[in-house]
Amino acid sequence: MAIPLPFIVVASLVLLSSKVSSETNTITQFQPLTYGTNLVSEEGTFELGFFRLGTSSNLYLGIWFKKIPQKTIVWVANRNNPINNTIINSNSNNSTELTLTKEGNLVLLSSNNTVHWSTNATAKSESVKPVARLLETGNFVVRDEKDNNSENYLWQSFDYPSDTLLPGMKLGWEVTTGLNRYLTSWNNWEDPSSGHFSYGVSRGNIPEMQLWNGSSVTYRSGPWSGFRFSATPALKRRSLMNINFVDNPMESYYQVFPRNRSMILRTVVNQTMNALQRFIWDEETQNWKLDLVIPRDGFCGYNYCGSFGYCAVKDNSSACECLRGFEPKSAEKWSEGCVQRSETRCRVKKKDGFVKVSNMKIPDTKTSWMNRSLTIEECKAKCWENCSCTAYANSDITENGSGYSGCILWFGDLLDLRFLPDAGQDLFVRMDISKIEENKDSSKKVVIGVTSIVSSIAAVLLIFTFFYRRRKGKDTKAKINESEEGDLELPLFDFDTIACATSDFSDDNMLGQGGFGPVYKGTLDGKNIAVKRLSDTSAQGLKEFKNEVIFCSKLQHRNLVKVLGYCVEEQEKLLIYEYMPNKSLNFFLFDDDMNPKISDFGLAKVGKGDQIEGNTRRVVGTYGYMAPEYAIGGVFSVKSDVYSFGVLLLEVLSGKKNKGFSYSIHSYNLIEHAWRCWKECIPIEFIDTCLRDSYILSEALRCIHIGLLCVQHQPNDRPNMTTVVTMLTSETTLPHPEKPVFLMQRVLVEEDVGQNMYCPTNEVTISEVEPR
Repeated sequence: MAIPLPFIVVASLVLLSSKVSSETNTITQFQPLTYGTNLVSEEGTFELGFFRLGTSSNLYLGIWFKKIPQKTIVWVANRNNPINNTIINSNSNNSTELTLTKEGNLVLLSSNNTVHWSTNATAKSESVKPVARLLETGNFVVRDEKDNNSENYLWQSFDYPSDTLLPGMKLGWEVTTGLNRYLTSWNNWEDPSSGHFSYGVSRGNIPEMQLWNGSSVTYRSGPWSGFRFSATPALKRRSLMNINFVDNPMESYYQVFPRNRSMILRTVVNQTMNALQRFIWDEETQNWKLDLVIPRDGFCGYNYCGSFGYCAVKDNSSACECLRGFEPKSAEKWSEGCVQRSETRCRVKKKDGFVKVSNMKIPDTKTSWMNRSLTIEECKAKCWENCSCTAYANSDITENGSGYSGCILWFGDLLDLRFLPDAGQDLFVRMDISKIEENKDSSKKVVIGVTSIVSSIAAVLLIFTFFYRRRKGKDTKAKINESEEGDLELPLFDFDTIACATSDFSDDNMLGQGGFGPVYKGTLDGKNIAVKRLSDTSAQGLKEFKNEVIFCSKLQHRNLVKVLGYCVEEQEKLLIYEYMPNKSLNFFLFDDDMNPKISDFGLAKVGKGDQIEGNTRRVVGTYGYMAPEYAIGGVFSVKSDVYSFGVLLLEVLSGKKNKGFSYSIHSYNLIEHAWRCWKECIPIEFIDTCLRDSYILSEALRCIHIGLLCVQHQPNDRPNMTTVVTMLTSETTLPHPEKPVFLMQRVLVEEDVGQNMYCPTNEVTISEVEPR
């Protein structure tokens, strides 16, 4: 039997209408949202509907990201009153729905008509035509369709956030209505009910961002200084975010906006981590990438060091110190804070004054006063006149740090201080400056006395060392002959024999200049050899040098030049290698079959401390590859080679050598340039132009990230090479690198490296990464 054409047309229209309605973003009085249907924002970024979490049978109404594969909830309506399984199962026909009343209120009803959540909007007029709509921002709003202003809302979900801050959402207070918008954590990943942690704007004399555990403050951002909070680092010019903080008599609120509108991000209060976390969606890995954690290091909780004490992070742990002129009340219990060594004499010139403390997260503003129109001098005068005033600071700082204005005064104890090397601001603390001047004079006298004593001792030691080394040189040959030659398993050659083999070290036989001395070609027993002549007596003893030679002789590898023997006689130390016919020892080495070879394995410590590059009068290591602890203090470890690998990795990525590299008018070196590009997520400025058509952005950033981890200032902060290989070959989460301190000392380091450098160590390392 044929189906009539009109019936087919009507059926098609009904199905089409059903599909369209399932993709709508709107609820009206006559079109509620029922169980099994969802609202979708106009461009499909967000979705609102019913959901369950994990193995829980509880039903919730909420909003999540629609465009990404991971269902990430950003708002829950009935978080504290779920629709439980009993109610659902008692009604085989689940009629749970979200309705909109004629007054403009949303009501969530379960199958037995129990109200599980509702709004309490107040319409401005009795004749409203309410409509509820899910916006592309993730904001679920109710408005009057008769109102021509599309941004006038009867109610909006952004005013009642759950645990997630979305771009454009406001956190803070409205003075006229008393509305307070703040985030509250979930109890756990299966339970979105209100947890213990919350984040929002404090309501006091000077508003700031705070994280609370219940009613206790665990973190405070410090006041807004005009372009950042006191406790946060300055935003880079190419930061991914714009921060907006508004503080006026009508309202105080905080907002975050991505500079790239297509970026998907969320900021979440995480009760499990006791922290605020910001995530950015990574399209390459199809996963959330952690971008920010507050508190950023987990150290120095609120008022950790008590009044007038400040917290500083040292060696990955928190340490308490007192402000200058103060001392701890109890060395065992820092939470009791610090007290002044002597009472200030209020308004007495030359006795009562202020001491500047830089890079300080300024104190809790509970007992403070602010005036944005005063200059810093007027601020100082106002504090000096009031004997209860304990400190003052600027309230506003321009973005480039060149301009200061406004005034904050503190009265009573100074609480929650922290030293922040990359943030904070100047704080001026009141104290008895006469005592400080006395301490300065005493310190000068002590320094002068100690300097004189040290200079005298140094002179005596230099004289003693001169005569000792002179005597030691004469006895060297006798000592080596007395040693048990059988222990070495390596031939000991006579100096005259090697001199004869090389035509008395003739310039015609010189193959090149190696890292530790000139290299000569010679003939011994009818075979060609290469002789490396170390330029001066080693800073090590004879026994240590023998141990190093023994170690090198036992290393057998297809790409290592074989050590055939050695010679030690008076001021001479020679190493005899197998001869490489292809290319000289100061560049690439190849044997007869063109297999690559390297030499000098583990011999970086056999040179003398007064050598310089090129003529073998210094401990050898290629400039730009040496780890800071080696370049400055002569300390070797396995992590020194990790540093060298990190530099090499950054060189491969950039196509530039670290030594001599300078970027832009700021004269960034290669590591500093890598740090800036990684922090600002602009690898295109760092990666070699030859690679720009063949790399993936996330992989490039990851490689720069790994390189920066390898060049950390402290050896313990660098990964070992096994971990580096894992990082390069997997997608494991990487730790956050600190800014390499070596960058901030580069002028000093270059001066030090270019002069005296002595490395007394018995550890073995690959000293030179650059092929020679």
